[in-house]
Amino acid sequence: MAISEVKSLVQALSKEYNSPNPDLAKCGQYLSKLKIALIELQYLTHEDRHNNIEELTLARDVLEIGAQWSVRTKDIPSFERYMAQLQTYYNDHRDLPPSPLEYNLIGLNLLCLLSQNRISDFHTALEMIDPEQLHNNPAIQHPIKLEQSLMEGSYNRVWSSRSDVPSKEYLFFIDILMDTIRNEIASCSEKAYTSLPLKDAGTLLFFTNMEDILNFAQERNWKVNPAEQKAYFHSDADEKISIPADQIIKQTMFYARDMDRIV
Repeated sequence: MAISEVKSLVQALSKEYNSPNPDLAKCGQYLSKLKIALIELQYLTHEDRHNNIEELTLARDVLEIGAQWSVRTKDIPSFERYMAQLQTYYNDHRDLPPSPLEYNLIGLNLLCLLSQNRISDFHTALEMIDPEQLHNNPAIQHPIKLEQSLMEGSYNRVWSSRSDVPSKEYLFFIDILMDTIRNEIASCSEKAYTSLPLKDAGTLLFFTNMEDILNFAQERNWKVNPAEQKAYFHSDADEKISIPADQIIKQTMFYARDMDRIV
């Protein structure tokens, strides 16, 4: 594919993706064609053969749309692949015009690592960010503050962060974090209580409507009593434990006889 055709395809992709109601399937088709074209033109390889600023910027723009598209289609492996390719443009091609999406996507990548509990990778990624951006850029500060809240157990701040995201793509990874947090709270609640009123369970789990509470209760195999509006938890303590008394007594007697022989 000639570079002129690539430019036309990028324009079509950008127009569709940035429309008020983009057709994500159509965007995926554009991206598939563009990835093949860019590989053929060697813009997605590690070989440093290109110095055309306009064409390098074009390739970077495609990867940035691809990364955002991956989040909107909830495809984490695809997002990670696009971000791995973008690192070359962000780190090795600083001569390119600055991208307004760069730090927003870097922040998204941090949040992706955090949502997967890859804390070591999270801190490694932080070390690669320009110190000024690290301390002052809202898109970078957002995942940093989330990580601090998680370490402190301030789950309400994680939930509240939904109202102050740098872009709507951040909500996808925050929802993954909230699912992890809810299951952690549920596990603690099951150990601490035999039952909870549904309203109280909803408050603890940051649910805002009854349908979500009931769906979560079903996933956790809680028994819900509609009349009492309570959720009853399954407890391991409720299970009868069989103690092999005869076997224990025989084993104890055996040890006692052996001790007599030693003495």
